[in-house]
Amino acid sequence: MSTAKLVQFFTPEGEGARDGLLIAEIRSWTVHVMAASRPYLPALLKRPESNRTGVYILLGDGPEALDERVAYIGEADNVGNRLKRQAADVKRRGKDSWDQVVVLTSKDDSLTKAHARYLESRLIEIARQAGRAQILNGTTPQRPPLSEADITGMEYFIDQVHRVLPLLEVQIFRSTIPAAQKSAGKPGFAIRPSPIFELTLVGERIQATAQEIDGEFTVRAGSLARSSWVGVGGGYELLRMKLEEDGTLAVCSDGISVRFTRDHVFASPSAAAAVVLGRSANGRIEWKVADSRTSYADWQLQSLETPTPEVE
Repeated sequence: MSTAKLVQFFTPEGEGARDGLLIAEIRSWTVHVMAASRPYLPALLKRPESNRTGVYILLGDGPEALDERVAYIGEADNVGNRLKRQAADVKRRGKDSWDQVVVLTSKDDSLTKAHARYLESRLIEIARQAGRAQILNGTTPQRPPLSEADITGMEYFIDQVHRVLPLLEVQIFRSTIPAAQKSAGKPGFAIRPSPIFELTLVGERIQATAQEIDGEFTVRAGSLARSSWVGVGGGYELLRMKLEEDGTLAVCSDGISVRFTRDHVFASPSAAAAVVLGRSANGRIEWKVADSRTSYADWQLQSLETPTPEVE
């Protein structure tokens, strides 16, 4: 049985068509998703769906805006009223840094307060496990008691959220576990897995491994990198400093290199190579398929189908 789903996106007519408000739905699915940048919050609040029980996600850039997002996840009986208070309370616990809002409700108004609290707790938990954003919630709320049927329904809700939000460029819930591995044995799923890539530095104890996971370049926990930045200042040096400050990079006991304490998703293979080597680098050339001399760039070319000859 195929797991493919048709996701429909549309912008409302009139004012909504001009303000960046985007609505997403999956056919035969009750969940309703609205997303808007902060300047267009008023248009989102005009939608009747905003007055329903649901979950909201506030998203923004980190303090240094270096490949980091911050997020706050909340729930409310009336999401619109809660968002109005959030927008007015500009200094509360640093949550004024948001520039995008996502609202999750149901098309049939079937979510209850207990459902929303369960979703809030689980989404905070999943976001923290993914490690893609700084979660501003002080704690993870305790899940309310639900029936087995309700829990199954809410977990299905979350599964569908995972389908839609990446299409809206909301990545904070995405795992660094390959989709093929998570879906092993599930019919209807086919993906060409990426090989393991390696980057080594001759003469120094530096060896890092990475993998392209669901289209994102991820350096694996345990990878070793140069102990300090040796290249031209600025740019990727600032990214390297941020990773040192947030604990993603930690000094090894030998003092010769630093180690990735967790998986980290980079915007590109070159960003990953620069952090590992401590200088600017062309990651498409530097990263090699493990136990071979095939570069990342060559691997990408090999993955393309042979073009059909043109008929003259």
